[in-house]
Amino acid sequence: MTRPALILHGGAGARREKNYDREVAHMRAVVEAMRDRLQSGASALDVVVEAVTMLEDSGLYVAGRGASPNLAGAFELDASLMDGSNGKAGSVAALQGFTNPIRVARAVMDHTPHVMLAGEGAALFALDQGLDRIGDEAEWFTRAGQGEDNHPPGTLSHGTVGCCVLDTQGRLAAGTSTAGVFGKMPGRVGDTPLPAAGTWADGQVAASATGQGEYFIRTAACARLAWQVEAGQTLDAAARGVIDRIGALGGDGGLIALDREGRIAHPFNSQGMKRAWLTPGGEIGVEVFGR
Repeated sequence: MTRPALILHGGAGARREKNYDREVAHMRAVVEAMRDRLQSGASALDVVVEAVTMLEDSGLYVAGRGASPNLAGAFELDASLMDGSNGKAGSVAALQGFTNPIRVARAVMDHTPHVMLAGEGAALFALDQGLDRIGDEAEWFTRAGQGEDNHPPGTLSHGTVGCCVLDTQGRLAAGTSTAGVFGKMPGRVGDTPLPAAGTWADGQVAASATGQGEYFIRTAACARLAWQVEAGQTLDAAARGVIDRIGALGGDGGLIALDREGRIAHPFNSQGMKRAWLTPGGEIGVEVFGR
């Protein structure tokens, strides 16, 4: 039996002048809850969905309830997940009206022959699946990123959540959820709902990205990391190489990664990245700014 491990993130948009005590406490609570689920035999995929749902529901991050609207005032949410044991993936893009995009992505994986549904089609599918709808948007959304300026004018400010899990059967899975960059154009889709760019899991590595999604798309960031590991690089070197490549193009952000031995990596080139993890030895760590 494999000793389980996980790593999660609450976005790479952290600023040094802001206090993140609430997020730190919440991330630790999520890790503790998911540790118990893993120890009871839950699958990596189920734990990814549960962890990301907790992050979405908290209203503390720019995903799920914490989403910020686009330029037209609409809340368009993205999410994806991938099961490393079989290569299956599910995704939604520009979803409106539902509380948990990661659960809609799971339904796409489980109940359709497709990988991604977008816009009105995604919403109609979620409705048909009986997934939880948002009632009053003004009451539901906390706009966790409202008023934040974590980038210079004219650049892409961002926020995302994600999780990578190794379960007791040695299976890996990853999931990511976001409202996208702040002040985005209606219909804009970033890396989060795109397997290979914002999410990846196979038999060796799971990864979830956060940052200026356009750059993660252009580099196929999460899949690139996995392929570099497959080619013989260490997890740390591969992860850092991806972020360095994104930085060289002018982008910023970070990613989390986990391999089948329970090793973790969490490089970033932004001021900070909210993240927490569980090691195979049972140790829990939480950081925002420390490298």
